[in-house]
Amino acid sequence: MNDKYKVSFFEKNNGEIPAEEFINSLDDKIAAKIYWIFSMIETNGPEMREPYSKHLDDGIFEVRAQIGTNLARVLYFFIVGKRVIATHGFTKKTQKTPTQEIKIAKEYRKEFLEKEAAK
Repeated sequence: MNDKYKVSFFEKNNGEIPAEEFINSLDDKIAAKIYWIFSMIETNGPEMREPYSKHLDDGIFEVRAQIGTNLARVLYFFIVGKRVIATHGFTKKTQKTPTQEIKIAKEYRKEFLEKEAAK
């Protein structure tokens, strides 16, 4: 039996994949660090903690990647079946994650779960 989690990217109705597009827009080093952290999440699931992952609010987590002064965050959530869905990312400018970013992640989660239920 496979105990690993599977990371996937949320896809909007228009075909955009915000998390993947964000990661691909980053410097290679920080993008590689984000993918490495996601590989750790596939192994460790919800047990991943700071400095790599942090629970924010209501089941929304963030991948925390830093290279020098570059701070990048990718938000994600877990769903049944050992699945991890990355919603979107942003470059962090302040100590606290903006509530607007958490709100976007929750909206994407709601949309994702509605699509899953309709399958």
